[in-house]
Parts: sequence; structure tokens; C-alpha cells
Amino acid sequence: MSSNMAAWITAAKAYPLEVKNAPTYTPGPNEVLVRNCAVAINHIDAMTQKLAFLPMSYPAILGQDVAGEVVAVGPGVTRFKKGDRILGHSTLYATQQNRDGAFQQHTIVRTNLASQLPDEISFEAACVVPVGLSTAACALFQNADLGLQLPTLTKPVPTATKAVLIWGGSSSVGCNAIQLSVAAGYEVIATASRHNFDYVRKLGASQVFNHQSPDIVDELVRALAGKVMAGALDCIGFAAATTTATVIQQCEGTRMVLTTLPVPKDVPAGVTVKQVRGDELRDNNVGKAIYEDFLPHALKSRTFVPAPEPMVVGQGLEKLQEAIDLLSKGVSARKVVVMV
Repeated sequence: MSSNMAAWITAAKAYPLEVKNAPTYTPGPNEVLVRNCAVAINHIDAMTQKLAFLPMSYPAILGQDVAGEVVAVGPGVTRFKKGDRILGHSTLYATQQNRDGAFQQHTIVRTNLASQLPDEISFEAACVVPVGLSTAACALFQNADLGLQLPTLTKPVPTATKAVLIWGGSSSVGCNAIQLSVAAGYEVIATASRHNFDYVRKLGASQVFNHQSPDIVDELVRALAGKVMAGALDCIGFAAATTTATVIQQCEGTRMVLTTLPVPKDVPAGVTVKQVRGDELRDNNVGKAIYEDFLPHALKSRTFVPAPEPMVVGQGLEKLQEAIDLLSKGVSARKVVVMV
């Protein structure tokens, strides 16, 4: 690789991103270098730029969702080779290293957070997966969180009395959490906007409820009556986490809620609410179980589908600021994508 370009955030809250030269990188052990063909935008990217949401070292290269081609592999890497089509979760927000940012032409990705990509799945479809998948997998399967049984390729029939509640089923994390939970053998009860009900059911939810209903708590409690809760995942945050916890408080089983944003102050008694971060997978066996043992085969067999649908803003790093701005205005059941 002779050159690299990136969309930089030059200082805290700097606007717009600036496209200019970036270093070239050499992958180390358990790493690959990816030529990015498509990248997706997450709310943490927009929040980091607008609010300096996380402590960062500047100038920085944001972004975590990549899909592209392997151009180099690190020492001892045998699972991938040059030319492989892959999707991957880059971990800038955990490592604070620009080599791990997605908003550039070339990115370092850890092998336990990457999966081979079947030829029939486009890069723009694939790049919507990694961060949502990692976050859902952390919440559902890490022993310190819900500790559910891992998904299998046989897609077991869900046990009707063992359920997972997913608030925000059409979100990026929600779409992945539904599919993972069903593949692990759990019944999924989800919330979504009414116009997304069919999409959420298609992903595997047995029942979907309108999160805007004034009676949503009572409706969910009735739907979950007689079932043993395996836990809940709130994919929206703050008030939604409190509402999810209020539901779980009235159910049998595991009274734990994982949420994608900081834990709210008003948590009901008897319920544990924890924040989940997808990059935690890099340091445990869940990353391998999902990205190596499950995902490549599930994508190939179409028992797991990239979701939500991509909304492609355009081509080139210069389009990344427009993409972040679009996401900040609100997007439903879609994930904003830029072709690189």
C-alpha cells in the first residue's frame, strides 16, 4: 500500500471533517489491513463530533463499520488472505489509535472481529452489520451480561417460555439482536414504530409492539405473562431503558436490561441496568464465536441477513460529513452508508 487518505476530525467538535493524507499501516498479529469499499455511520460518530461524547486524542479518524478487501495480513494470520472480501468491526473508540478508524481508505481490523463475506452480498449491505452485531452479541452472550446460550447454525425453534425483550427492534443493534436471539433458541418480543412492524417480524420477532403507545408497559407485561425472561436489551437509551426496566420488573426470570447508552438514574428497584459496548468482544471468546464460528456460515446460508437496509449517501470520503449530518436528522430502519 503506497498511500492512504482519511476524513479527519481535527479537534473536539470540529466541523466539517477534513479529507487529507493519513499514515499507511502494517497489520500485526491477529490483524488484517482492509481496503475499505463501504463504511457505515453510527450515532456514536455523530455524537463524538457534535458533543465530544467520548474522550479522544485529536486529530482523529472516526468510524467502526467497514466492508472491503484484505490487502495484507499480520504475522501468523491464516484465516484470511489477500483479496478476501470481508466485513469487520474496527475499534477506534476502544484503542484511540487512528489505524483502527473506519473513515479512511485503509483500516486495521482484528481477525476475531471480522468475517468472510459471500460474493452475493454487496459491500454496502455488509458494512451495516459489524457494530450492531458486536453490540448485540456483547449484551446477549457475554457471561457478565445476559450470558445466553450462543447462536447455532441450525436455527433452533424458540422455546415459547424463554423470552428476550428488545426495545428498538428496527435499530441497527435491534435488527442484529433479534436474529442472534432467535438463532440461539429464544423467543423475541420487540418494540418498533408501527410502520416497521413487518420488517421486525421478518427478522424473527414473534410479537412487535408500538413503542409510542401510551399503554406500552401494560401491553408488554401482558405479552410476557407466563414466560421466563432471559433478559432485555434497550437499543435506544435513556428513557427507553427506564421503560424497559419497568416492564422487566414485573416479569419472571432475569431482571437485567442492557442499554446502548449510559445508564439512567431512575432505575426501578430490583432491576439491573448496564451499559453495553460492542468493542468488548475484542478481548473474549464471544468475538470468535460470533465472527468466526457463526457469521460466515450464517451469511452464506442466508439464515442471517445484513440489517437494517443501507441508505447509500454517495461515493468518496468527502461524503462522510453529509452522511453524519443525515443520520443526526433521524433515520428509521436504515443505516447510512458511504462508498469509499
